[in-house]
Amino acid sequence: MMIKSLVIIAFLLIIVSLGSALYHMIRNKQGGNTKKTVKALTFRISLSVVLFILVIMAYATGLIKPEGIGARMQQQRLMHAK
Repeated sequence: MMIKSLVIIAFLLIIVSLGSALYHMIRNKQGGNTKKTVKALTFRISLSVVLFILVIMAYATGLIKPEGIGARMQQQRLMHAK
């Protein structure tokens, strides 16, 4: 359950970072100081990479399992192959 909470928090931080970058980009339309926009986008990219690695590690260790249509189809295919 904790891993799912971390993923949700990371997604929310990514959305906040995108909003911050958009705010600074619109605020500085005239080509002014874009350091804050770059900083927000860099933070978002870093957070996205960390989130991707976290999800891959959680899947590899079995903390999260795929659910949904694709997982059920794979399970049925495996059952029919036996």
